[in-house]
This record gives sequence, structure tokens and C-alpha cells, in this order.
Amino acid sequence: MTTPPTPIRVVVADDHLVVRTGFAALLDSQPEFTIVDTATNGADAVRVCREASPDVVLMDIRMPEMDGIEATRQLLGDAPDGADVPRVLILTTFDLDEYVYDALRAGASGFLLKDATAERLFDAVRVVAAGKALLDPGVTRRLISEFTKLPAGTPAAKPASSILDTLTARETEVLLLVADGMSNGEIAARLHVTEETVKSHVSRTLTKLGLRDRTQAVITAYETGLVVPGLRRTD
Repeated sequence: MTTPPTPIRVVVADDHLVVRTGFAALLDSQPEFTIVDTATNGADAVRVCREASPDVVLMDIRMPEMDGIEATRQLLGDAPDGADVPRVLILTTFDLDEYVYDALRAGASGFLLKDATAERLFDAVRVVAAGKALLDPGVTRRLISEFTKLPAGTPAAKPASSILDTLTARETEVLLLVADGMSNGEIAARLHVTEETVKSHVSRTLTKLGLRDRTQAVITAYETGLVVPGLRRTD
């Protein structure tokens, strides 16, 4: 007899009762998810997550006492090495909310619109729980547009040489294409290799740079100066 998979443990953090209880009820209606707790603000979310150790947190951005960005930063950025931390899925009202970029920098794995369908919600939690980023290439391109609003030649926040030296020439090339918003399939076509080869390059790049997902890779490419805001490559 096959043992059923362990349910994905979820915490819902939102200061609006209807949103909080609505998302919790939808997820709890499916056997593959278990709501371990809810939170009404960021500080409460941090406390609950440290006590309950969920797999995924649905995190609102605008909450009293502590917002979702700071809560994400405390859960992920301040966690000791090797700590079992949850994946954070940001809840937002608008497509690419003005604060979503800051939340992604804090370590969130993606974002979900609050008016998403039930199936979209279920799929989003599954994707994030599996360790993947919930940002398709189109969304990544919109994220990139936020960088390109910066003046051309904006200096890098971190020196590329010290951070990216561990990458091979091919891994650096793949990282550049990821930062251009290309999907694995598009990169494979550009480089005349298989999609599995691209996935392998991306995986090794994330491991070498200590990154959670390709969204963090895009941010790193810009912040190290590998890609310069406002300038386009002509290859």
C-alpha cells in the first residue's frame, strides 16, 4: 500500500480577516495542504513560523507592527546557516507591487495576487514548496524593468569579480541570459544545447552563488554589475 505524501505545512499571514481566513480555508480544503497557523502581522508571522516550522508562508506586505518585507528578512536573512526556513510567497493586490522587489531581495520565492483563483493558489504553494521560484519569464522581465529605470552605469552594490569568479564561462553566459528574462527553453535555443543542460547550468550556478532560485540570480546579476542597468547587450 502506497503511503500518501506528507501534506505541505502552510502559515497564512495577513492583517485582513477575510483574506487570511479565505486563503486558509481554501488550502485546508485540500488534503495536500495543512494550515498550521495564521498571523495578523509580521511580528506574529515570525513568531508563528519559528514555533511551527511551516514549509510555506503566504505573506502579506502591508501589515501593522512589522510589514511582510521585514518579517521575510528576519525569517530568511537572519536565520543561522543550516536552519530549516520556510519558503515565502508574497501576497499582493497589484501585479508587481511597488514593494515586491524589496521582498524578493529579502529572500521571498515569488508573489501571488490576492484575487488569484483557487487553482492558481494551490499551484503557487506547490511550486514554492518544491523549492522553485514563482516568477515566470514574463514576470522576470517586469522585474528587470525596475532595474532598467535606474540611470545607466549605476555602480554595482557588490564587486562582481569576488562573487562570480567561481562560475565557468558557460555558467556566466547562462546567468546573463537568465538576467535577460529568458526561460530555460529560450536559453537552450540560443546556445544550441538541450533544456536539461541549461537546467544543470542554472542549478550549479545557484549552488555556487548560494542562491535560492533564479529570481535571486537575476538580482545578483544586476547588483554585481554583471548586467548594467540602462545598457543593453548587442550579442
